[in-house]
Amino acid sequence: MALVLLIRHATTEATGRILTGWSEGHPLDDHGHAQAEALARRMAGFRLAAVYSSPLERCAQTAEAIAAPHRLHVTMEDDLGEVRYGDWTGRPLRVLARTKLWRQLMRAPSQTRFPNGETLAEVQVRAVSAVNAIAARHAGKTVAVCSHADVIRLLLAHYSGVHVDMFQRTAVSPASLSAVVLEGATPRILRVNDTGTLEDLTVAKPPPRKPAPRRGVGG
Repeated sequence: MALVLLIRHATTEATGRILTGWSEGHPLDDHGHAQAEALARRMAGFRLAAVYSSPLERCAQTAEAIAAPHRLHVTMEDDLGEVRYGDWTGRPLRVLARTKLWRQLMRAPSQTRFPNGETLAEVQVRAVSAVNAIAARHAGKTVAVCSHADVIRLLLAHYSGVHVDMFQRTAVSPASLSAVVLEGATPRILRVNDTGTLEDLTVAKPPPRKPAPRRGVGG
C-alpha cells in the first residue's frame, strides 16, 4: 500500500489563458509562489518518503517548495509531464475554444488526437504506469507527485473507473491536492481537488438577485 498525493502545480502568468503544454519557461508567478508555500505548510505534517515531479518548471518549483521542509530531493519523471498538445502548444485558449477540434474534444475526448501530439488515452497510460511504479517503489509510505491538471484528471478517472470521455467532470485547481491509496487491484480515492480554501468555489456564485417587487401586507 502507498498513499499517493497528486499535486497540481501552482499558478503562472499563463494559467487559464494559454495552453502552455511543454513549452519552455512559464515559472510560477507571485501568487503561484504564495500558493506553493501555503501548500508546503499544509503538507509539512506528512512523513513524505519521496517527491516526484513533471520536469516542467512550474511543476518543479511547486515540488521543490513541498520537498524543502522534508529535506528531500525532487525526482523528475517525464511520464508525469503535461499532455503533448502538438500544434496547439502556446496558443490562447479563447482562440482554441472556437475550433472544430475543440468541440470534438469536449464531446468525445477519447477520440481526439492533438495535432502532431498525443491522445488523452496515451497520456493516461504513461501517467498511470509512472504512478503505479512510484507506488510500488514506496510501498507502505507516502509520496507526493506533482503534475498538471489534465494529467491528474486522467489519473483520477483511471483510479475511479471512469471512462476517459468523462475525465473533464473533475476539477483540478492550481496547488490542489488529491489523495489516492494504491493497494492491489482496488485503489481508494481519499481526497479530490483539496485546496484548503473555498476560493475556488467563487465561480459558482449565483448572479445578484434583483429586489423582489414590493407587496402589501399578507402578500
